Amino acid sequence: MKSTGIVRKLDALGRITLPIELRRTLDVSERDPLEIFVDEGKVVLQKYEPTDIFNGNKENLVEFHGKRVSKDSIIELAKIVGLID
Repeated sequence: MKSTGIVRKLDALGRITLPIELRRTLDVSERDPLEIFVDEGKVVLQKYEPTDIFNGNKENLVEFHGKRVSKDSIIELAKIVGLID
């Protein structure tokens, strides 16, 4: 992990501000969703990108009952249940 030398304090609501330099470098814009992970005691922020709930694919997604599913998964499921060969 690379240190940026940037230190920020949490405000009273537990928020931090990401400096504009970091936002530009990471292509994070105002209102972009960020995913929050914990890894060995570290908090990791990552720009959120929707993925297929079955295989993690990020392309050709459709929404079904509030979940994202790729067209490839839909075809595979259709084959499993015998709707297509």
